[in-house]
Amino acid sequence: MASRNHSSITEFILLGLSADPHVQVLLFVLFLIIYLLTLLGNLLIILVIHTESNLHTPMYFFLSHLSFQDLFYSSVTVPKLLENLLSQRKAISVEGCLAQVFFVLATTGIEACLLSVMAYDRYAAICHPLLYGQVMNKQLCERLVWGSWVVAFLDALVNILLALNIDFCEVQTIHHYSCELPSLFPLSCSDVSTNSAMLLCSALLHAIGTCLLIVFSYVRILSTILSISSTTGRSKAFFTCSSHLTAVTLFYGSAIVRYLMPTSGSPLELILSIQYSVITPLVNPLIYSWKNKEVKAALRRMMIKYLQCLSTEEI
Repeated sequence: MASRNHSSITEFILLGLSADPHVQVLLFVLFLIIYLLTLLGNLLIILVIHTESNLHTPMYFFLSHLSFQDLFYSSVTVPKLLENLLSQRKAISVEGCLAQVFFVLATTGIEACLLSVMAYDRYAAICHPLLYGQVMNKQLCERLVWGSWVVAFLDALVNILLALNIDFCEVQTIHHYSCELPSLFPLSCSDVSTNSAMLLCSALLHAIGTCLLIVFSYVRILSTILSISSTTGRSKAFFTCSSHLTAVTLFYGSAIVRYLMPTSGSPLELILSIQYSVITPLVNPLIYSWKNKEVKAALRRMMIKYLQCLSTEEI
């Protein structure tokens, strides 16, 4: 089979979610609503955490960064998805595709690291409450956040530098709504065993490394909760972890399976990708605001202040 370097191929075709124009319009409306709600929900979380002084704690510091990450995460793929749902020719340039691959890898890695950092924060708060303020000081919190971004971007950089050497065939069709590295491998005319091995190592290292920290944290948390004598105390301690556990389950349950399963263009791949790249950024602020009394109270205070300002302006 003849091969040519990817520099001579100017674009890929994203098949997307459906070829039916009527279904595409419905999907456009659905994903537009999801995207706008994602932006609104995460911006509200960031705003309320930064304006409410009683939320200036490590847990909410990490939550604000998770919300910022979710804004970034959903904006990597959803705008292009919305554009293609209304386009006759669902094309993306090679450069745009590789850029999307890079940011998908980076944002996925950041999300995994932040969730593991938040698990460690819950471990410190529940297992060492008297030392919590000393252990989770401002400097450590900032280093953990910046470390999450640096590790994820370096990992994405290594994978994308290897991807730049891939030679693509005449076939330019990607059976997906966005560019993800596993979806590019079937289009290659060159050997991608090194790329596949590096991606597998990255996925395993991220999955194993972050999951081990999460599992370790929750084993210790569970042990501490079970040692609490009062039922009320156990319930309160577990309740503080329930939001994080829900977010971890939603993200890891789909992302790990997607990056470890063989690429086949199956509907399951699309569902898993939608789960962690579209649905998770939407539901994270809902999970943390719905189950968190402090966040709900802060949101109510912010809304009351906003309504009072509106009424004052009308007068």
